[in-house]
Amino acid sequence: MRFIRDIHAGKEAAGKPTLSFEFFPFKTPEGEATFFGKTLPSLMTAKPDYASVTYGAGGTTREKTLEIVECIQNDFGLTTMAHLTCVRHTRAEIGGILDEAAKRGIRNILALRGDPPPGENWAQTEGGFEYASELVTYLRERGGFGVGVAGFPEGHMDCAGGREADWRHLVGKVNRGADLVITQMFFDNADYFRLAGFLREQGVTAPLFPGIIPVSSAGQIRKFSAMCGATVPEAFASRLDALGDDAEAVRDCGIDYATAQCRELLDRGAPGLHFYTLNKSQSVLRILDNLGLG
Repeated sequence: MRFIRDIHAGKEAAGKPTLSFEFFPFKTPEGEATFFGKTLPSLMTAKPDYASVTYGAGGTTREKTLEIVECIQNDFGLTTMAHLTCVRHTRAEIGGILDEAAKRGIRNILALRGDPPPGENWAQTEGGFEYASELVTYLRERGGFGVGVAGFPEGHMDCAGGREADWRHLVGKVNRGADLVITQMFFDNADYFRLAGFLREQGVTAPLFPGIIPVSSAGQIRKFSAMCGATVPEAFASRLDALGDDAEAVRDCGIDYATAQCRELLDRGAPGLHFYTLNKSQSVLRILDNLGLG
């Protein structure tokens, strides 16, 4: 498998956007069967450039994340990035995880501080890393992996200094050796462009991939937004509320909104699109078809 930085360089040279999908580990054998039997084959028709697989809160999906990444790469030929968090891991344990990743042919890591398990507050593990920037440094010193990091267009919820203080931390992560940045989900493109402009002013040239989530449930998106600090614009929220329990209409509204988001992002120079798929394919494929990228 290739480094994602090289994949993107090739797409950029060809004048084409880089397309990627995020997945999460399955909760049931039935979910796994559906994903590998239907969802991923459908998404592969869009010819994505890479994928990523999340790592559960508190490091709860350690083995499963690596297994899924390996399977996607070996069975579908799609370069896939494994998320890795600092939560509840010592430096030695992270070294062991990376040893295992290398054995499985995984060459790309998304370095994250990570979230604690539900109901717990963040606390640095003794002998571990406190910040994602430290994990980036460790990965670069170790070698052998392409490194991605997360960016927050509205600033990280836990950053006491506000949005720009968080953005300065992001600059530090890139300067320590990150190849690329994937943003948290956002619904107002102005937030993305403000972050992109700030990074340019700081001399950052790593690509900033916007993270897009197709809304399919008003309740679900409120829950996700509260968890990560993303603001749902009032006009969009009102449209979703007006549709009530009409699931099909809500999904269509979400597709239309994300399509408009993506079109503006690409027209104004975003290097690609990273979709939070929620392990589903229909909405993402319809958005890409609307964009002429399907």
